[in-house]
Amino acid sequence: MREANPGNSHRKRGFQLKANKTVWIAGAALTCALAGFATAGISAASTPSAAAPSATPTALPTDGGQRADPSDGGATGIVQATNSSGFTLKTATGVTVTVTDNASTTFLKNGHHTSAKAAKKGASVLILGLVDSADITAAKVVVQPHGDGGAAAADAAGVIPFQQGTPSPDKSVGTIPDYTEGEGTIQTGSVAYKATAAAQAVVPGGIVDRVVKLADGEYEVHNISVNWPHHCFVDKDFKVVGYE
Repeated sequence: MREANPGNSHRKRGFQLKANKTVWIAGAALTCALAGFATAGISAASTPSAAAPSATPTALPTDGGQRADPSDGGATGIVQATNSSGFTLKTATGVTVTVTDNASTTFLKNGHHTSAKAAKKGASVLILGLVDSADITAAKVVVQPHGDGGAAAADAAGVIPFQQGTPSPDKSVGTIPDYTEGEGTIQTGSVAYKATAAAQAVVPGGIVDRVVKLADGEYEVHNISVNWPHHCFVDKDFKVVGYE
C-alpha cells in the first residue's frame, strides 16, 4: 500500500501492496454505523484533515451523476418528503435521492426495528439497498436520532459537491492501495452494506453506487454525485483507511 500524497497523481499498478500499513480513519460514528448499521448520526466520524476545496461548486447533478449497472450501495441524508412508495432525501452536498421501500425493507432506530413512519420529514437516515443512479430501492433504512444527514462529517472530510464542468482535484487522504480501477469483484448484500455504512460515516454527501472487493481483500467503495472523493477504501474489518 502507498501513503497518499495530496499533490501526487493517482497511480494504478495492479493489486500489489507495500509492506507499510496503514492510517486508520475511524471514529465514534463509524463504530455506530457498523453496529446495527448506525443510529447515532454519522456526523461524529473522526478523519484526517483534508485540504480545503480549491473551488466552491454551485451546480448540482440532475441525474445523480454518472450511471452504472444497478448495484448494492447507499446514501445518507435528510428526508425531504414522504409518499406512498417511499420518500426523497437530500444529501449533505445537496443531491436529491429517491428512495423506494417495500414490504421487505427493514427500518431501524436505536438498534431496534421500527416502522416506516420513523423515516419522516426532517429525519436523518442512512439508506442501504440497490442503487440505480439517484434512485435507491431500500433494503435497510437506518434512522439516526439527532443526526444531521452527514453534514458535519462531509465538512470535516472536505467532501466537494458536484459541479458540472469542474474537474475533480488530485488529492488523497489516508492510505490508498495500489490497484487497477475497474478490476475486482462487485459485492452484494450485507458485505456491500457494511462497507457502504463505513464509508458513509466518514465521507457522506454522495451516493455509493457499488462496492468492489480488491485482490488483497479490502474494498473500494465507489462514490458518485460529488466532485471529490470518488473512491473510499475500507479494510477487511470495515474500517476506512483512505479516500481519494
